[in-house]
Amino acid sequence: MSDFVVSARKYRPQTFDTVVGQSSITNTLKSAIKNDHLAQAFLFCGSRGVGKTTTARILAKTLNCFNRTENIEACDQCDSCQSFNTGNSLNVYELDAASNNSVEDIRNLIDQVRIAPQLGDYKVYIIDEVHMLSNSAFNAFLKTLEEPPKHAIFILATTEKHKIIPTILSRCQIFDFNRIKVKDIADHLAGIATKEGINADPEALHLIAQKADGALRDALSIFDQIVTFTGNELTYKSVIENLNILDYDYYFRIVESAQKEDIPSSLLLLNDIVEKGFDLHHFIVGLSEHYRNLLVCKDMRTASLLEVGESVEQRYIDQAKGIDSPVILRSLAIISKGDVEFKASKNQRLLVELVLMQLCSLQQEQEKKND
Repeated sequence: MSDFVVSARKYRPQTFDTVVGQSSITNTLKSAIKNDHLAQAFLFCGSRGVGKTTTARILAKTLNCFNRTENIEACDQCDSCQSFNTGNSLNVYELDAASNNSVEDIRNLIDQVRIAPQLGDYKVYIIDEVHMLSNSAFNAFLKTLEEPPKHAIFILATTEKHKIIPTILSRCQIFDFNRIKVKDIADHLAGIATKEGINADPEALHLIAQKADGALRDALSIFDQIVTFTGNELTYKSVIENLNILDYDYYFRIVESAQKEDIPSSLLLLNDIVEKGFDLHHFIVGLSEHYRNLLVCKDMRTASLLEVGESVEQRYIDQAKGIDSPVILRSLAIISKGDVEFKASKNQRLLVELVLMQLCSLQQEQEKKND
């Protein structure tokens, strides 16, 4: 049997400081432990893959550590930490509410809550996907959640806070987890690549981070998939081929054609994109994003809003210097109109071609107005 372990598990954070992109939450939890101001019920909310369950486990581990560091982290050496690391801790109970959502499941949990911990000060109950509990199960849980024994701490995790009844919300200290920034994900992937001996192109890592849409777990899954495909050389080209992403270069060339008023060149580029099997609507959305980035680059104060690698950022800055802001705004209006009309169009390719023709004719229009 293979010894391969997916990166999401192999590099799951083990301390508060290694949690990616959630420093405000981890610092608050560390301060609560340090000052002994712990709530007895927490609700961790946020989209998938942002670290809710991981943070819950780290909190459970740190609470019962016998030799916490000065930085309020688990020592990883004491009996409690060792039992947690091997999965044998009797002080941490995890319940998946997606498959254990009945009143009977909650009653079994409540029966366990009465038993004091044998090792350490707290028994921590982590309930994942808590929004999946039935209304009857929620109601059965209310009294225990409001007045638990001193040794019990509940950590509820959910991706859909709006589905949790208000009476549960009012009994919890709520933490909203952010979607993780592209730069933070890319930096984390770069660290893993170094540990694994993989030569990773920074642009490739940024592209993976963008594709993950704020979810670190998704980024790690994509990373594993591409490494399996390419071996120890992770390049920008291998990422766009594997994920079927349209290369930045196409958008730069389209804008160059528009600047030169070269309609045939832009139409040939579009044909190349179509022949490679890319969706035309995705192309339109990507083109609007490209012009938005050019507008952002017109002022160096906003250039930091770009979520791309350094070399691509420089290309945006260089291209933006040759285009006036009014032209970019007019281009964005044309592309936005095409985006709105795309789904209703009977001939979608012609619609996109018209958008490109209009982009290539902007300077002529401006000259006619001036005349």
